[in-house]
Amino acid sequence: MTAVDFFMDFAKMSLFMFLAQFLRSRVKLLQKILMPSSVVAGLLCLLLGPQFLDIVHFSPAASSYSSVLIVILFSSLFLGKQHRENFKDTMKHAGDTLLLNSAVYFGQYGVALLVGGLLLHFLYPAINNGFALLMPGGFSGGHGTAVTYANALEQLTGWEEAMTVGQTFATIGILFGVLVGTFLINFATRKGATRFISHISELPDSMLTGLVPEEERESLGHATISSMSLEPLVWHLSLVLIAAGGGFYLTDIIHSFLPQLNLPTFSLGMLCALLLQFLLDKLHLGQYVHRDVTARIGNTATDYLVGFAVGSIKVSVVVKYAVPLLIVSLLGMAFIIFYVLVICPKLFRNFWFERSIFIFGWSSGVCAIGITLLRVVDPESKSHTLEDYSMAYMFMSLIEMVIIAALPGLVVAGHQYAVGAIFLLIFSALLFLCSRIYGVFKGKYSDLRPGEKEIIG
Repeated sequence: MTAVDFFMDFAKMSLFMFLAQFLRSRVKLLQKILMPSSVVAGLLCLLLGPQFLDIVHFSPAASSYSSVLIVILFSSLFLGKQHRENFKDTMKHAGDTLLLNSAVYFGQYGVALLVGGLLLHFLYPAINNGFALLMPGGFSGGHGTAVTYANALEQLTGWEEAMTVGQTFATIGILFGVLVGTFLINFATRKGATRFISHISELPDSMLTGLVPEEERESLGHATISSMSLEPLVWHLSLVLIAAGGGFYLTDIIHSFLPQLNLPTFSLGMLCALLLQFLLDKLHLGQYVHRDVTARIGNTATDYLVGFAVGSIKVSVVVKYAVPLLIVSLLGMAFIIFYVLVICPKLFRNFWFERSIFIFGWSSGVCAIGITLLRVVDPESKSHTLEDYSMAYMFMSLIEMVIIAALPGLVVAGHQYAVGAIFLLIFSALLFLCSRIYGVFKGKYSDLRPGEKEIIG
């Protein structure tokens, strides 16, 4: 493996990203289903790779890039000034969002580990205990979390196929999110549940083609230092890479002293990012880190992560586990659809569908899919769904980090059913708490709720 091999892998993937975006801007089918270009790029790699047409080849290391890119992604999350709310204020302004977004997270893991785990144990007794865990990891966590779990399962149990299974679940989740999400939007518009659009055809061309005209363009972020000193993008990228590199160093140090302890590198990268931001604040440099720029760096890593992850799926492993993949995927899909169409309409205070379609997107195909679907039904962000979610995520992210770090070890140790039952109890408790605090809405999908009429205006 040489520097040229590394460069050419990313150059080839960049070419596929370009081709995918070109196809998205021209092919009506891709526009109608809102297919992310990074997924298209990965599918092109798969089609043209050794498993099918055998035209394009990547280096042997390409399949491991996802495990590095996920560390870069998570290391970018806590760099830059962010608006922070205390728990009391969050519950006042976005309490139903916090409770219902947290509930679907615990519910999906609970259903997968308990119900999915029992089904697989009954039908396929020899299957790896971590198989069911990879479904919610791939659905709500996307390719990043799927890679994290797969790495942990491979290290703990030697299950080399975990990576392909996790990436397959994540790809299924994204396809499910965009395809069924588009169907749900059409369904909601017919039922009168959407508040800002009456038909999906009202979408602007920029959302369909992915090409934004000049009058709709937004800034990527602010230049916080002078380019005469250092290019602002280099400044922000260096901070993200320092945190990510620190995560890898910490992993090696901890493993050398405690070889039996397997902490995911991404969580140590997040810890290094928090420590780095704390240090920057103490040195009065924190104000020169712009959150939008570090977020863009993380999103860039995500797009390449998805491309390499989808492109390196081993079709033979997918065929081998086709039926278990289908069973657990259908279980996860059924839970998400039930949650969005039955529970959310009863418990959200206002703009239930706008908030619910965001939940549907991120719990099946990562946050970016949720944002994409939300922008379809709320193009001007009048429902304040993202603002409320960003307030709630400050608390959710801490819980999520602990769960992702601890779950593989607990599952491998044989505690998956107990953990699944506990998660379902937490899921039920969160829904009960939401109903007690904010009440249960008993009207129709189309009925206006408190505060909606004034905002719709």
